Amino acid sequence: MNALRIMNVEEAAQALRSGGVVALPTETVYGLAANALDPSAVARIFVIKGRPTHHPLIVHLASAAHATGWAELGPDGAALAEAFWPGPLTLVLPRGPLALDAVTGGLETVALRVPAHPVALEVLHRFGGGLAAPSANRFGHVSPTSATHVMADLADEDIGLVDGGPCTIGIESTIVDLTTEHPAVLRLGAISASAIAEVIGRAVAHSLTADQGHGRARAPGQLASHYAPRAHLEIVPREDLERRRSELTAMGRGPIAVIGAVIGAVLGTELGDTPSAWARSLYAALREADSAGPHTILIAPPPPGPMHEAVADRLRRAAAPRA
Repeated sequence: MNALRIMNVEEAAQALRSGGVVALPTETVYGLAANALDPSAVARIFVIKGRPTHHPLIVHLASAAHATGWAELGPDGAALAEAFWPGPLTLVLPRGPLALDAVTGGLETVALRVPAHPVALEVLHRFGGGLAAPSANRFGHVSPTSATHVMADLADEDIGLVDGGPCTIGIESTIVDLTTEHPAVLRLGAISASAIAEVIGRAVAHSLTADQGHGRARAPGQLASHYAPRAHLEIVPREDLERRRSELTAMGRGPIAVIGAVIGAVLGTELGDTPSAWARSLYAALREADSAGPHTILIAPPPPGPMHEAVADRLRRAAAPRA
């Protein structure tokens, strides 16, 4: 019987060299990593996650110097790598000869990132190459921000897991496309479009939605419904949480879980008073609320401030109707 195994850094690097799949911590979320040059290993990621094979993966590297062969950074990419790598920024670039169709989803672009987590970086250095690594969870479900979350989703899979503690950022990286005339953010994250624009000296647009005609995603996290708990999720103004809970209870649609305020004896979770605090706690809170088996989870919108837009984007996708 297959079963997840806890590994140390050297065991993880060896497993990856041998074609295995290993869940690794990053500063954003835990990733499900495989050798990006091994088509069979990459294919296992898609099978384990239940992920559509035309969805591109992010290649994680030990440093910007390791981008050689994967892509040419170009002036904008080099400037952004200097400013934000290691860190929660993914660059979409014209693919180089190392980029497999299995990793790019058949696109002529490749997504690259250098994570800012000591464990991930040590594994990458010991492994010595690029690792394709989407989030270590079932496709479309709430992303994992702790080893416990990975085990909850993938305990029965034949994979390794390196426990690096809770993720410090808690939502996925910003993705910026540098392959078009006008750079565009494809996924919101901890690094804002304005911060990117300041580095490259020109405006950055937003292009956050997959091709609706074909469900085609140019980058991870672009589908309308994503990051979703099993329970129905509603975003409700904080001052209306109690009223909405009472309405749903009266309609017989309980039990109800509440995130964003503690209301009497109802399961409630406070996430903090800044968007960055919400980001760190959001996925854990959604998973905790979901584990109680509620009919509906009510959540307040994040407070204003940096990262508000990124957290609000995750909530909109988590609450969107599912196909």
